[in-house]
Amino acid sequence: MSWDDMDRERETKMEKRFANLCAFNKSVIGGTIFPHKRIHKATWISPDHTTENQIDHICINKKFQRTIEDVRIRRGADTASDHHLVLANLKLKLKKNWTTGEKTSQKLNTAFPSRY
Repeated sequence: MSWDDMDRERETKMEKRFANLCAFNKSVIGGTIFPHKRIHKATWISPDHTTENQIDHICINKKFQRTIEDVRIRRGADTASDHHLVLANLKLKLKKNWTTGEKTSQKLNTAFPSRY
């Protein structure tokens, strides 16, 4: 067995462990939901530009899965790393907090004290 085979076997085990962790915690992996070109999914590229890996992920609770609009990689971001920036667009829907029996409008004090 060569070093490459052992590295690939180790990566496969880590991928399975990560997927099991997400399943156990009722989370989804954001980067696997959206279909993108291979170049827009690779978060790490080897120095000789022959190997690409998707090793950085965004996980979110399944309850909030519908808030994810897109997950992309920004290759042009200026970071001091050999990894690319992982960016997720979220659309939050906030509920309005209705209070019963209270006045919704308040008077504001607009009188300013004299400074002179």
